[in-house]
Amino acid sequence: MKVCAKKEILGFDDTWLMIIGIPIVSLIMPFMFGKQSLLGSVNPDWYQTSVIITFVHSCVYIFVFRKIFVFVRAKFPLFEDVGKRISYELILVVITYFLLDPILSTLCLKALFDVTNIAPDVSMSVSTLVMIALVVAIYEGIYFYQQLKKSIQEKEELQRENIKSQLEGLKSKVNPHFLFNSLNTLAYLIPEDAEKSVKFVQKLSKVYRYILEMSDEKLIPLKKELDFLNAYVFLLKERFEENLQVEMNISEARMNDQIIPLSLQILFENAIKHNVISSSKPLKIKVLINDAGKLIVENNLQKKKQIKDSTKFGLENIKSRYRFFSNEAVDVIATSTSFIVSLPLIAR
Repeated sequence: MKVCAKKEILGFDDTWLMIIGIPIVSLIMPFMFGKQSLLGSVNPDWYQTSVIITFVHSCVYIFVFRKIFVFVRAKFPLFEDVGKRISYELILVVITYFLLDPILSTLCLKALFDVTNIAPDVSMSVSTLVMIALVVAIYEGIYFYQQLKKSIQEKEELQRENIKSQLEGLKSKVNPHFLFNSLNTLAYLIPEDAEKSVKFVQKLSKVYRYILEMSDEKLIPLKKELDFLNAYVFLLKERFEENLQVEMNISEARMNDQIIPLSLQILFENAIKHNVISSSKPLKIKVLINDAGKLIVENNLQKKKQIKDSTKFGLENIKSRYRFFSNEAVDVIATSTSFIVSLPLIAR
């Protein structure tokens, strides 16, 4: 197992703990097991034999117990699973000890004294179990600390990402290009169609109001995001007319599922920014739910020739925010003819 994998699963690199800890335990444990005392005389032969036996037991136990820790933590990796994790670890460790101890003791005594018939030593078992509990406590204590620190860091990162998202959303709407295009469209509509002009102003107001309302929201119902998207698409279609074609097919049953705020707007904005939109090459954007239950945003690919390389900030922002709320990934698929992003829907 690589060092980075150890740190990820165990919470720390325990190489030096084993290198230093096993010899120390091997030197001390004989005094806990036997009738010898640190203050009294020690039989050299007895002590040497005990150290060898303890060393063999410790090496085998730590190897097996580490496997148990990895197995249990793979099943219960979350910070809030600490109770289940410790319970399963203790149960499996104790069962493993009582299965391994007779075998190891028999093998060691057979190798050292050619003796196979040994009587159980209750005090030795109790002392060993106490030491094992201490080892579990050390590993779990360090892991718990690392998980706690990671949880705090993730919360702080989530707050930073939310702030970035809000700023990016505001910037994309309030930037001079968007405002200039919206006002140009409105100036064209006023003399042509007063009723539509009023509706345009209402939709524009709704877009800005939504952005401001989302300043403190981490997740919102899909219905609310789609209502905002409809207002946003209305403004876009007044500008691009039939050159922009939007198709939405969302089941009413999924409207209460939750989604990251402004994620659909970011995807629409990216599609418009990076693709040609004309009467001969209309941009077609579809929003639907696939068989896997994910929200799909798909557009035909007709890249602009003169455009700066994408920073992919919008997509990375969506991905990083989703990591805090769902184990499902945000999938991005680019083919020669289409660009597809699938967003997990989070059950309320």
